[in-house]
Amino acid sequence: MSILTSASGASVWRGYEYYTMKRVVSLEKVGEDEYEGQVAGRGEEPYHVKINTAHIRRSRCNCPHADGTQKICKHMVALYFAAYPKEADKYIAEVEEYEREEQKCLEEHCAEVRSYVNSLSKKELQEELYRTLIEIEEMKNKYW
Repeated sequence: MSILTSASGASVWRGYEYYTMKRVVSLEKVGEDEYEGQVAGRGEEPYHVKINTAHIRRSRCNCPHADGTQKICKHMVALYFAAYPKEADKYIAEVEEYEREEQKCLEEHCAEVRSYVNSLSKKELQEELYRTLIEIEEMKNKYW
């Protein structure tokens, strides 16, 4: 278990953004697996953040999202990336690889759909279009 796997995907992404925007105001190693620092948030005062990489649930931040809980927030993630910049590089490389894979899958899917549509006769195409329009109308009525 790590800070990155314990945080939500949104917190990891926002923490990465905070790290790249240089919102980590201070960073100090205070123990073998512990770091403390200040991370600028939306307010005027930065948040006080303490992370423990060996015992994740001992990490703390005084932001509204994490204060008094065991949640891992974006400020903790930003401090983690500041302490371990290679982990930030690794994280963004994984995100970029995932996005490339998703783009490839989308392109393959679009090619399959195009091939299917091109294989239909005019009558079959008209029937598929009619079924699809009815289905969209039913979904619209169901959810709106």
